[in-house]
Amino acid sequence: MKFSSFLHFAAFGVKTILFRGKKPILGTVIITDKCNLKCKHCSVNNITAIMHPYEKVKGEMEQLYQMGVRILFFCGGETFLWRDGDKTLRDLVIEAKRMGFLIVNTVTNGTFPLDLPEADLILLSVDGNREKHNLIRGDTYDKIMENVKNATSDNICFYMAINQLNKETVRDVCIAARDTKNVRAVSFNFHTPYPDTRELALTKEDKAACCEVIKQMMKEGAPVFNLKSAFPYLIENKFPTPCHQCVVIEDGKVSVCGRCIDVPGLCEECGYFFVAEYTLLFRGNLKVVFEMLFTYLKYV
Repeated sequence: MKFSSFLHFAAFGVKTILFRGKKPILGTVIITDKCNLKCKHCSVNNITAIMHPYEKVKGEMEQLYQMGVRILFFCGGETFLWRDGDKTLRDLVIEAKRMGFLIVNTVTNGTFPLDLPEADLILLSVDGNREKHNLIRGDTYDKIMENVKNATSDNICFYMAINQLNKETVRDVCIAARDTKNVRAVSFNFHTPYPDTRELALTKEDKAACCEVIKQMMKEGAPVFNLKSAFPYLIENKFPTPCHQCVVIEDGKVSVCGRCIDVPGLCEECGYFFVAEYTLLFRGNLKVVFEMLFTYLKYV
C-alpha cells in the first residue's frame, strides 16, 4: 500500500471514529449477475444475466467516488464474463485507477484466465478441497488451480464461503493459499443464509470450531486476510449491522452494506467477516484497529 493511501485511510478512520461518521469508504459495483456456474450456496446469479454497459458502470464508479469511496470492488455474477464491445474487466480496473480509487479489487470464480495485474487483489472463490469445492461449484477445482499457477501477477487472494458442506476443509484451503504460486492470502466468510440456502447455515458451535482452525493456521504461517480479534463477534453474531462505511451499487440502486440488506432478518445472521471487521473498526475497537493496520499493510 502506498504511504499516501495509508494516510488517507488513517485520517478517514480517525474522523469516523471520533465523530461517529457514516460516510462510506468501501464500495462495490455489480457489473453483471451473469455467471457460468450454478453454485449451491449462491442466491444472486443469473437473475437477469444482464451485462451493464461500460458508460453506466463508469457513471456508477464516479457516483461512488463522489460519495467518498476509495476502496472499490467489482463483483458479479462472474466479473471476467463482462464485456461491452471491446471493453473488458481490465478497462474497468484501469478506469477506476485513473479516477483516483486507491485500492481496486475484483471477485471471480477463477474459471477464466487470470490476466489482471492492474488489480490490487483478485478475490478468487475456492470453497474447500477438490472434493468439496467441486460438490459446491461443479467440476472446476483443477481448472481454477491451473489458472492460478498461470496467472500474470501474484495478486490473488483465495475467498472461501464456509458452510455445512465444506466446514471441515478450512485447513485445506489455508494450506493451498500458503503453498500455491501467485496466491497472496486467503479470506473467509461464513455462509449468510438467504431463504433458499438456509440449510447451509452454520451453528454457533460450527463457527467457533472453524475460527479455532483459522487461528491455528495463522500460527502455522498461513496468510489469512482476516482479523482474529473479530472472531468472537462473528461466532455470536454480535457486531453492529449494517456497515455504513460499505455500499453496493447495482443497476443504479445504492444499498448500504450489501444487497442482502433488503432481505428481512438477514442482517442478524450476517456471515461476512469484513462487515464485522469494518463495523468494529469504525466503532473504535482498539484490537481490531491495530490488527487491521498490520494485516492491510502486509497483504494489500
